[in-house]
Amino acid sequence: MGSLGRRALAVAILCSLTGAAVADGVRGPVTGLPLPRFVSLKASEANMRRGPSRSHRIDWILRHRGMPLEVIAEFDNWRRVRDRDGAAGWVHYSLLSGARSVVVTGGRVALRTAPELTAETVALAEEGVIASLGDCNAAWCEVSADGYSGWVQRAVLWGADN
Repeated sequence: MGSLGRRALAVAILCSLTGAAVADGVRGPVTGLPLPRFVSLKASEANMRRGPSRSHRIDWILRHRGMPLEVIAEFDNWRRVRDRDGAAGWVHYSLLSGARSVVVTGGRVALRTAPELTAETVALAEEGVIASLGDCNAAWCEVSADGYSGWVQRAVLWGADN
């Protein structure tokens, strides 16, 4: 392993121990993918553990298939993830998906037919709704949930960064 690989591993381990986010430009030592990055929960239930193995204590049980999670570190087949409330722990990689999703955080928000405030409202989404993430521009993201699709302001979505 070269010095850059050792540095990335050291940063990932330090961040996993402290719960800190990894600086931009760092790649995961296992996947080579950017850290941090967003994924979604593939399973309908997953244990979030204190450390990267099945022998570590379970701190949280995640129960919402599709919920967005932020990967902040990697170790072997485990990913340290953080949810929108800041709870962090280790989840086995097989329980995660690269499919992107978001959570509505801005109260009740309008899904619009186009990425502009004057566009027609398609539906209203309540805070906490999990939606599939489509294309985004600087200020808007296209989302879909419960059979509805539309554009939502990016500022009211958690998981739309990166």
